[in-house]
Amino acid sequence: MTTVPISNIRNFSIVAHIDHGKSTLADRLIQMTGGLSDREMAGKEQVLDSMDIERERGITIKAQTVRLSYRAKDGKDYIFNLMDTPGHVDFAYEVSRSLAACEGSLLVVDASQGVEAQTLANVYQALDNNHEIVPVLNKVDLPAAEPEKVKQQIEDVIGIDASDAVMISAKTGLGVPDVLEAIVTRLPPPKGDRDATLKALLVDSWYDVYLGVVVLVRIVDGTMKKGQRVRMMGTGAAYDVERVGFFTPKMQQVDELGPGEIGFITAAIKEVADTRVGDTITDDRKPVTEMLPGFKPAIPVVFCGLFPVDADDFETLRAAMGKLRLNDASFSFEMETSAALGFGFRCGFLGLLHLEIIQERLSREFDLNLIATAPSVIYKMKLTDGTEIEIHNPVDMPDVVKIEEIQEPWIEATIMTPDEYLGSVLKLCQDRRGSQKELTYVGSRAMVKYDLPLNEVVFDFYDRLKSVSKGYASFDYHLTDYKPADLVKMQILVNAEPVDALSMLVHRTRAEGRGRAMVEKMKELIPPHMFQIPIQAAIGGKVIARETVRALRKDVTAKCYGGDITRKRKLLEKQKEGKKKMRQFGKVDIPQEAFIAALKVDS
Repeated sequence: MTTVPISNIRNFSIVAHIDHGKSTLADRLIQMTGGLSDREMAGKEQVLDSMDIERERGITIKAQTVRLSYRAKDGKDYIFNLMDTPGHVDFAYEVSRSLAACEGSLLVVDASQGVEAQTLANVYQALDNNHEIVPVLNKVDLPAAEPEKVKQQIEDVIGIDASDAVMISAKTGLGVPDVLEAIVTRLPPPKGDRDATLKALLVDSWYDVYLGVVVLVRIVDGTMKKGQRVRMMGTGAAYDVERVGFFTPKMQQVDELGPGEIGFITAAIKEVADTRVGDTITDDRKPVTEMLPGFKPAIPVVFCGLFPVDADDFETLRAAMGKLRLNDASFSFEMETSAALGFGFRCGFLGLLHLEIIQERLSREFDLNLIATAPSVIYKMKLTDGTEIEIHNPVDMPDVVKIEEIQEPWIEATIMTPDEYLGSVLKLCQDRRGSQKELTYVGSRAMVKYDLPLNEVVFDFYDRLKSVSKGYASFDYHLTDYKPADLVKMQILVNAEPVDALSMLVHRTRAEGRGRAMVEKMKELIPPHMFQIPIQAAIGGKVIARETVRALRKDVTAKCYGGDITRKRKLLEKQKEGKKKMRQFGKVDIPQEAFIAALKVDS
């Protein structure tokens, strides 16, 4: 294989909002440069979305990379390294890693829908990485497409020149050759010195059953060869490189990777934890002194407990989580126990979609039946003795007398919505204790910025937003800071026993409504026992809502025919005593459905 000069390499990623056609465009680029034959592409949409869940939901979860060869109109051969990135807010960290490895971005905007919230977030990330950006208008063949209007929108909202945006239809392939030429002429080549010491960025790593850990690298300076001993500067571990290669999407081995190239290496690494994403890889014999800036580690924002429905599945669950952690560096977990649910794990996620995807992968790939507790966020507590603690789980909250102040995380949310739904979107944000920062218009669409408590967003904000706007609103957020809040710990008591899986921290003003909804839901779902069961929502020692499950009654007087009434009375009194005693010692069976439904309760 001939080596291509660094001036003929182009590294770029595709950024866009969900469903604007990133993965479909990637398919066309792979097809037109001959990365895969038509036969290999046949019957397979979104070649780079390799997980079943990605295909079913039509979303990209893992950023994928592929290397393409292209002969341009000027007769020269070029190498393109393409990164297809996720568009969903929960996977923003996947986007940031991909962008750090590239010099330019194709900004794909749907010509019928225009700029969405996520488009903005991803473009700003690309601009932060000093990317050259080529706007691409997709779906121009749709009857609803308004390319001129959308070009104007890109200029107004994002502030980049869109007069020479490339018009394409990724589905039919219309205009895709112009995209290839634009990549050559409008995106800059990487910089790098071939004779310098090896310096490479660790972009991603995942576990392969046959090869062990596969590491995706972007070479900045120097070369990486087979047999070379390399060192991860972050962890200090050194390895001998066994394989060097790149993806076309198929794995292809080569002897070495030079500066500006993106490829993979394997080096008999057993644990993905040893390969920290964003780390710098250098030569073990003569290491470089300075690390590359890397990127911020993914910080979990939502926590929830995952418990196996069948206690025997605990070890399987532990193994399954270990395997998922190999391919998803942002997922974290630790063991916890609960009186109601037994042994399980407290897991950290980047957001609710991330939580849902992990849960689905656990049940699908490992055949596990799971219960998830109510999602919660990280609260900071200042105690009266001057110490500060972080709480991930409402159960761990210290005694109220010891707490001086509770702080909760706040986010800045950017919501874009068609004008006619603005009223209901604003009302939703107000109901969730939000405060409006700004409201601007782009054509007939409103862009609102709100400060909201994360606690209110993780519950079901995204679903509610989609339903009040009939699916048209788009939403993006980032954490801003922690603010003091009047939060209380609400517990649900069943037959005077607290159910720890259902305790949650809520704002004092919303506690009563949330508590009432929970107990009503529980009342419907707990089956009647031989004794009556009180279900209460309580804050500390104060009960704020109560419902009672009626007792089943056995007919003890059935065998009395006529005769003296006192005999019947005696039997009924005896039954009453028995029920009283039973209520003291009786155990209430709470079915799994009751937990799941109570956790899904909508405020």
